[in-house]
Amino acid sequence: MKRLRQTIRKVVLMIVGLLLLLIVFGAVSVTTQGNRWFSSAANTYLRDRKTAAIPGSILDRRGVVLASTDDEGRRTYHPDEKVRKACVHVVGDRENNVGFGAESFMANYLYGFNTPYIRQVVAMLRGEKLLGNHVMLSIDGEVSAKIANVFPQGKKGAVVVMNYQTGEIIALLSFPNFDPDNITYTIKNDPARPFWNNATRWLSAPGSTFKVVTLASTLRNMKGCQERLFKCTGVIDFKSNQMRDANQVVHGVITLRDAFKESCNVTFGNLALELGDRKLKRTAKAFGIGDHFLFSDLVVENSSYPKNARTNKQLAWTGVGQDALALTPMHMCMIASAVANDGVMMEPKLLLKAVDENGKVRADLEPHTVKKPLSKEEADIISDFMREAILSGTGMKANVPGQRICGKTGSAQVDGQAETNAWFIGFIDEESIPYAICVAVMDVGGGGLVAAPVAGEIFKILFDFQ
Repeated sequence: MKRLRQTIRKVVLMIVGLLLLLIVFGAVSVTTQGNRWFSSAANTYLRDRKTAAIPGSILDRRGVVLASTDDEGRRTYHPDEKVRKACVHVVGDRENNVGFGAESFMANYLYGFNTPYIRQVVAMLRGEKLLGNHVMLSIDGEVSAKIANVFPQGKKGAVVVMNYQTGEIIALLSFPNFDPDNITYTIKNDPARPFWNNATRWLSAPGSTFKVVTLASTLRNMKGCQERLFKCTGVIDFKSNQMRDANQVVHGVITLRDAFKESCNVTFGNLALELGDRKLKRTAKAFGIGDHFLFSDLVVENSSYPKNARTNKQLAWTGVGQDALALTPMHMCMIASAVANDGVMMEPKLLLKAVDENGKVRADLEPHTVKKPLSKEEADIISDFMREAILSGTGMKANVPGQRICGKTGSAQVDGQAETNAWFIGFIDEESIPYAICVAVMDVGGGGLVAAPVAGEIFKILFDFQ
């Protein structure tokens, strides 16, 4: 009998444990994936609610209305076409062509799914449409339009601006964009895919901007690396090809700081070989490369690090941001943010708050740490290296005189393109102006020649924004 009671007790404890695990899993899933469920095309509950509710307005961080509903129940957007186009990949459109815009991804707030049940019942009994919550986003419509104006016309790419202390996204732009008030047949069939959000969903090798990660791995694993002298012969020979520096430059004997500043491929390719794949991959993992991010406010495609058991050629090219590396501009902005924020990577946030018809706050900004890939000491060293790159290196065209700008350029070779993709990541090293940025322009040439000047103009816009 005693043994039976013990068996029953174990079974009961096991069942209780499983129930607790189920509850925890459910809570985590709702927290991290709830918006995905609501925005899914298969969500019949959402389709039904759209006919029974008036969606709330979408506002930018200044309270400027970006989307609202008119008296006829039609969704309307900002009166300025430039603002509409600059914000469309964040706000969304009437037809949900933008898969994860606020119009669909934040439908749980906009259509009042969080409205108290008794109020929903009263509205139903009265035959009234339920009023959804107004959603205030972290982006700034005016700033976004100004940024769109300095991006190379007719080029594909993306820009992300993020508060590195809180994770608030100030601007998130994808090019080409489109006007949600004028979606034509041509737009719908454009091979450049204007509905696709390049900031969060385009995966590409990030070029030499990845040297920030290689540098972090070097600082962590090579004692005395800052005092050490490296030799750049201008080439690393492999059986099938060669790694060279831009414009066939030979740097000769060079320090780690100068190799980063000048973006020396030979030095960083050799650093990757000396580190080995395991150590470099471990550092990349610390920055979230290879992770499956589940953010509450937006969907970001998973970045990836090349598989194991690779050749020396592949490893060396990984060290300079090529090979099979694949990251989004959003993730690269997060990496820059981590360096700026003393090594702490914040979750990107788009929702500032959701407010019901009576002014009651139903949801609020909740800053959240994603990772801590760097120690403060490591972050400070990398910041200094990035500052040097702006003052006298490849990032000089991003400099703003009198301001402390830090950054790194990148030029990524992509099969099938005539030119390289131009990249820039950087930040304003000032606590009162805590903004990190990523600029990516496809098929245009070098990051120092194309992306850095764009970044410089964006930094000027951000100083005026303050």
